[in-house]
Amino acid sequence: MRAENHYPMLDASREDIVSGSLTRVLVVLAAPLVVQNFALVAQEVVDLFWVGRLGGTAVAGVGLAAVLVGLLLVPFMMLFTGTQVVTSQRVGAGDEAAARRVPFTSATLAIPLAAVVGVAVLLGAEPVVDRFTDEAQVATYAVAYLTAYIPALFTTSLSDTLEAGFTGWGQTRIALYVNAVAILVNVVVDPLLILGYGPFPRLEVFGAALATGIGYGVGALVALAVVLRGREGFRLTADAVRPHLATAREVVTVGAPIAGQNLGRQLARLVVIAVVSVAGGAAGLAAYHVGSRVATVAFVPAQGLAQAATSVVGQNLGAEHIDRARRATWIGVVMAAVGLGVLGVVQWLFPAFIAHVFVPGMAGTDLTYTVAYLQILAYGYWALGAIYTVEAGFNGAGETRVSMVSTLAQYWAVRVPIAVVVYVLTYDVTAVFWAVTLSNVAAAGWLLAYFAYTSRRGLFERAADLPESEPESDGATEGAATG
Repeated sequence: MRAENHYPMLDASREDIVSGSLTRVLVVLAAPLVVQNFALVAQEVVDLFWVGRLGGTAVAGVGLAAVLVGLLLVPFMMLFTGTQVVTSQRVGAGDEAAARRVPFTSATLAIPLAAVVGVAVLLGAEPVVDRFTDEAQVATYAVAYLTAYIPALFTTSLSDTLEAGFTGWGQTRIALYVNAVAILVNVVVDPLLILGYGPFPRLEVFGAALATGIGYGVGALVALAVVLRGREGFRLTADAVRPHLATAREVVTVGAPIAGQNLGRQLARLVVIAVVSVAGGAAGLAAYHVGSRVATVAFVPAQGLAQAATSVVGQNLGAEHIDRARRATWIGVVMAAVGLGVLGVVQWLFPAFIAHVFVPGMAGTDLTYTVAYLQILAYGYWALGAIYTVEAGFNGAGETRVSMVSTLAQYWAVRVPIAVVVYVLTYDVTAVFWAVTLSNVAAAGWLLAYFAYTSRRGLFERAADLPESEPESDGATEGAATG
């Protein structure tokens, strides 16, 4: 029987996920995640808006730092994805005791990992930034942002790891609440610390990163409060917080390919941004950053749908419902590709208006490059929708290595070579923009073809045949999500 709650239209129980309408379940689970991701994007837009008050050079510096922050977060993605996949499979199999251990084990791994990454930032921020720009002020802003981001490594890793547990459990509305609190705090604190309103010091880009850390610190406290209160099986117990080596190994095993995937992606982005810096200078960097932020807004529905699909696929495989897992993936692909395709048309028609929404007053070369990037990106939006959701099918089955290999090929076999070669031949920064879109379309093509092939050749059957975990055995769950 479905667990009783006060929001029946916004929740999905295990019974809904493994036996109800797939379209409804995907929409119900994705809706809070889409709202949450839109809130995350709103936070980034607010950051960009207030940093934009400092000028184009500050926007360029934060844009460079944002790519480096993406690289810093790579090892944490291993924990986040591993937590969601393993939790969803345990819940689907009806083993709540084992499922509870997953997010708490991951959280204990995230904190020392944040300490190691923070030390690396302190030691290496300045020399690394200097390799990507010759403009002293751009470098100064980038180093300031990276240094101030260190506290955020701790707070975001704790908050996001617990949220991954909520999402894997099917409680996406709780994940929304946690993020909404974090983002609201960030949005309020942003202008106070960036521009120094009232009694607050003017910290400029340092304040933008610091506000992120403060916001997610509050979010982590909310997540812990919800866990202490307990909700639908996801609660704090003595067994859940006890160190559990097998669970840690399982999370890392499932999530490691995702870390490899993101490492390859972020390193490739560094190469691309280096080409942009050489080809377009500060104006090129500003356009790349604005274009990336606009694209992030467009991708939100597909990302939320993909997160929901990962949990739906994982729980249905845990319950050995093979055909439902397969159909959930294809339904998600169609919804995301069509939805993002429509957004791409809107972006192609109104690029200048969209650019000014993000950075009022943008003009000259900055605007020219940004308009070009927005229109070129729009051609590949449908492909990004397909990529996100078809990868959810593989990830939900524990085959995270597929996403890793695809991403490495997308960036290193297509995007980087096209960006470098075409720029050398044309000396035109738009060559980099075309490389981004072409690589997205290529990746969508081969991922869809490979999923169609492997889903008919036992992909989900192999995942569903994995043995169920035994709560009292330290080694019972090891490898259960890896296939």
